[in-house]
Amino acid sequence: MAKVIDGHIDFLLRRMPESPGVYQYLDRDGQIIYVGKAKNLHRRVNSYFQKTQQSSKTRQLVAHIADIKYVVVDSEQDAFLLENNLIKQHQPKYNILLKDGKSYPSICITREEYPRIFKTRSIQKGLGEYYGPYSFGNTVDLALELIHQLFPIRTCTMPIRSDEIERGRHKVCLKYHIHRCCGICEGHERERYSEWIQAAKKIIRGDTHELIGQLEQEMQAQARDMQYEEAGETKRKLELLHQFRSKTIITNSSVQDIDVFGYDEQDQNVYIAMLHVHNGSVVQGQTIAYRRQLDESREELLAMGMYELRQQLESETQDVLVPFLPDGFDESLHVHIGVTGDRKQLLQLAQRNVEQYKQDCLKQSDKLNPEQRATRILTELKDMLHLEKMPDWIDSFDNSHIQGQDAVAGCIVIRRAKPQKSEYKRFQLRNIEGKDDYGSMREVVRRRYQHLIEDGQGLPDLIIADGGIGQMNAIREVVEDQLGLSIPIAGLKKNDRHRTQTLLFGFPPQEIGMPITSDVFRLMVQIQDEVHRFAITYHKSRRSKSHTSSQLDDLQGVGAATKQKILLHFGSVQRARSARLEEWQSLLGTRRGSAVYEQLLHKITL
Repeated sequence: MAKVIDGHIDFLLRRMPESPGVYQYLDRDGQIIYVGKAKNLHRRVNSYFQKTQQSSKTRQLVAHIADIKYVVVDSEQDAFLLENNLIKQHQPKYNILLKDGKSYPSICITREEYPRIFKTRSIQKGLGEYYGPYSFGNTVDLALELIHQLFPIRTCTMPIRSDEIERGRHKVCLKYHIHRCCGICEGHERERYSEWIQAAKKIIRGDTHELIGQLEQEMQAQARDMQYEEAGETKRKLELLHQFRSKTIITNSSVQDIDVFGYDEQDQNVYIAMLHVHNGSVVQGQTIAYRRQLDESREELLAMGMYELRQQLESETQDVLVPFLPDGFDESLHVHIGVTGDRKQLLQLAQRNVEQYKQDCLKQSDKLNPEQRATRILTELKDMLHLEKMPDWIDSFDNSHIQGQDAVAGCIVIRRAKPQKSEYKRFQLRNIEGKDDYGSMREVVRRRYQHLIEDGQGLPDLIIADGGIGQMNAIREVVEDQLGLSIPIAGLKKNDRHRTQTLLFGFPPQEIGMPITSDVFRLMVQIQDEVHRFAITYHKSRRSKSHTSSQLDDLQGVGAATKQKILLHFGSVQRARSARLEEWQSLLGTRRGSAVYEQLLHKITL
């Protein structure tokens, strides 16, 4: 039987990101007992705790898990290499230990006048430019196979220079005759060879978008010129590129040993992540959190975190990559900032890790202290809108109708970032005829706040309209112009898919950007979904009642009990209207049945 999941593990399982990465299971003593990799951390880690049919070894592993750590990476290849490194370093009890000294293949592009491209497991500095290493050999094979299918680049090992070509030192081989080589040794395609090498580098890096665009233009031009055979060959190359494009993205191994740091903070809490990169691949990762005691600057805290994390991971590399310059770091280090290319991608990956760690810490804190979470969200909203006080009480309005029929409105109440369903209000519109959303909004807002003023119940700190500028202006006309109140008014703008996009605020209203991962954005989505649900549910109830019962409500001599009896007998109002006189008399008696029948007959003839 699987282990009963405690609160801490359950929290970690629910917050695990759906990203590729490496996970570590720790026991109660903080020792790593298992390391694994995953294409999707959330699915993989949760699977250990969901299976009821497990091997005895897996059940034993799960029973000893007291904590879980993870590192997010960009690809399955990075996950494999990081897993390999961590297993060798920690030798976890439940892992099958990998053999030391295992090498992985790389791709080499030689530094020759007419370069070669080949797979190798040894790195010889000065020979050429290396890409990799790759945890899966078929990744290298696929890339090389595609390159040699697209471009007739030479595969021979003999050195070829222009002066030797001029003297006729070389002769073409069989591969030239079977169209697998361009015959560069005799000087064929000398002008295009460099273009092929540059295109091959783009394929190796996974940067195929520009190449695909060029080939598509070339194919269209060939088709226009009725060069159908050439267009067919170009189409074949495009298909090969599309097949390969989604399979791998390769990191240039020119990024040798380097430590990469990410930094983030929230209030007094500071979070720092470190990734150690070797030959272009992430092989170690760790994250740490601090709490400001005085007024330490972020530069001081980054330097402190760099020192501690490098000590923990026993890093001796002299190159470090940081988001900004730390204060007081070891001057023997080579610090890089403001980078581009591969190093920029590594810096972004470190930032993703530290942001994920921060979110995990905040959610754990929020779980232990829900009131603290509400304060944090509402403070963020207050600062975002520059409100005078925290919006503890929020009202939100929405209308619902079909072409003006059965028009209703709803008002939901949010207190301390939580819906208060007992305080929700429904409004059946009294003074609006036809489709008039703005008139409907003015009516319900007036009724809502006149009632609150008369009863002395206080007023909300913020009003949110489930709509744009028009609804905001309608609310403002009532609140400010007619009632003389001073309540901040916001609106929620939706995108083309009718989903929450941004917050409108101010006069005239301006768009207030909200990161879609922020808790404020999630609160706005919750408010918009809830007020829409509440209004439309009431509308459906009113519409259903009017459609099924309105024709019986107007009949004289028919009360609630008789109406129920009629509907139970006939099944619907439509069937009742088409019934014969004899059936009505049988159901309600001669006099009463005749009277009801005559009234319905009169309605039909009208």
